[in-house]
Amino acid sequence: MRNIVVRDCGKYKTSYKDDMKLFKTTGDKVKWLAFILLILALPLFVSNYWIGLITLCAISAIGAIGLNILTGFTGQISIGVGAFLGVGGYTTAILTSTYGLSFWVSLPIAGIVTAFVGGLFGIPALRLKGLYLAIATLAAQVIILFVISRWDSVTGGTAGMVLSRPAIGDFLLSSNASYYYLSIVILLVTVLYAVNLLRTRVGRAFLAVRDRDIAAQIMGINLFYYKVLAFIVSSFFVGIAGALLAHYTMIVSPELYNTQVSIQYLAMVLIGGLGSVFGSILGAVFITLLPVGLSTIIDFLTVFMPEMYQLLSAFKEFVFGIVIILFLIFEPGGLAHIWMNMKKYFKLWPFSY
Repeated sequence: MRNIVVRDCGKYKTSYKDDMKLFKTTGDKVKWLAFILLILALPLFVSNYWIGLITLCAISAIGAIGLNILTGFTGQISIGVGAFLGVGGYTTAILTSTYGLSFWVSLPIAGIVTAFVGGLFGIPALRLKGLYLAIATLAAQVIILFVISRWDSVTGGTAGMVLSRPAIGDFLLSSNASYYYLSIVILLVTVLYAVNLLRTRVGRAFLAVRDRDIAAQIMGINLFYYKVLAFIVSSFFVGIAGALLAHYTMIVSPELYNTQVSIQYLAMVLIGGLGSVFGSILGAVFITLLPVGLSTIIDFLTVFMPEMYQLLSAFKEFVFGIVIILFLIFEPGGLAHIWMNMKKYFKLWPFSY
């Protein structure tokens, strides 16, 4: 019990096994267990409206973690996340609505199909990087949305498709609370996978490619294999997020996966913190709740200035851009870096004077 109540002054390891542990101390285990229990108990204390918003945050966090594996871990920028979300959403829609498969079968298939498509568009990553790779992924966005919009016999074209909520036996996950638990469980699995990925040979190869790809190749790392693999792993989780979002909103349509969605997911990674799993979650929560907070402020201001409603509504897009610019200038490490600084400050706070 001593490790729970006494703060560590140092974490010393005497074996590689101890160094590779996910939870370094008993206190870490207790804190994470308490946090998970709090998350699971949240629907008992929060309104249905907020549970719906938190569910959207959880789904966005899954996609943001997938994008961070590509951009933050491997250093490859992508502006085609919206289209890959669409691939996952339409795959599960076709399998469940057209062919009558179960959601539990269509969900992993949606991830696998999206991973395959992402791997195809990741092949140019061997020769392209930076802005050129971003343009290539933007081309993927345009091509995929064109196929979705024009393939009327399969995707329904611009009219989209209607889905139903998943069910466990006879129990339909129709309430926000039930879908919240589904999204949280999948998010926890995603976090566990992403955290452990960095501790593996593949994760270390991703980081080497990100930091110095030429040096990594000289050391024997197969650039083509690991760059394409990063696209595959990233797209898998983005496809899972797209499938979850499709069944939550119960509709898929081409306009739901436009370039603006891709920019929002890229903003989640930048604001949350590149290369940080926890930062991906913080960024997803921030970007998802930012419009809600701005709408609340605008509604409050229009009570006193009703004639300014149109101008204040347009102000939301301006704030979104300003937030990204401010983070890039003043805190490029993102919310994850701010959180780490806060932890260090309060850890040393009694001794800072």
